[in-house]
Amino acid sequence: MLLVDPYNDFLHHEGKAYSRLKEIAEAVHLLENMSKVVGEARQLGIKVFYVPHHRSEPTDYMNWKYPTSIQLSTRDRQVFAKDTWGGTFHDDFQPQPGDIIIKEHWSQNGFANTDLDQQLKQHDIDRVILVGLIANTCIEATGRMAMELGYHVTLVNDATAAYSWDHMNAAHQLNGPTFAHAILSTEELLEILRARK
Repeated sequence: MLLVDPYNDFLHHEGKAYSRLKEIAEAVHLLENMSKVVGEARQLGIKVFYVPHHRSEPTDYMNWKYPTSIQLSTRDRQVFAKDTWGGTFHDDFQPQPGDIIIKEHWSQNGFANTDLDQQLKQHDIDRVILVGLIANTCIEATGRMAMELGYHVTLVNDATAAYSWDHMNAAHQLNGPTFAHAILSTEELLEILRARK
């Protein structure tokens, strides 16, 4: 189970980025579905890996050769800033004993310059389920890289959100099938997991 960027700034109604996610997050019941998936994973003994984005600081990307507009916006708005409430994991997704927190990724891919691949291999894991944020950026980039590295990839289409329905459509209808082995709803995933007990 890869839990991507479960920060207050994304998931709490007072978070800096929540207003941009609000319509979709509420329509798909994001918090409820993420909680169901992560809770079931823990009950079934499925390892939970936190895949966190770099917590921003005002000096981030200074003198970088090619920072993206998203990176600069994150820096300027101080979304999930280091040592702040917004850069803290949401209360519903606090790490539990046995969970693994991966090194922070700087852009969108949870594998790039982190220990995610090493940790998965050390735990003899070759199938990943992705939930969290954002569907068309970090979820997609991490899922695509997982496939490239030989992992079986499952996307949970109502346990993630994006800033627009077009982005959700791109993530799950257009791009998802090019790298994911399964794209399921929360209920479909839970049914499969419970049947394998």
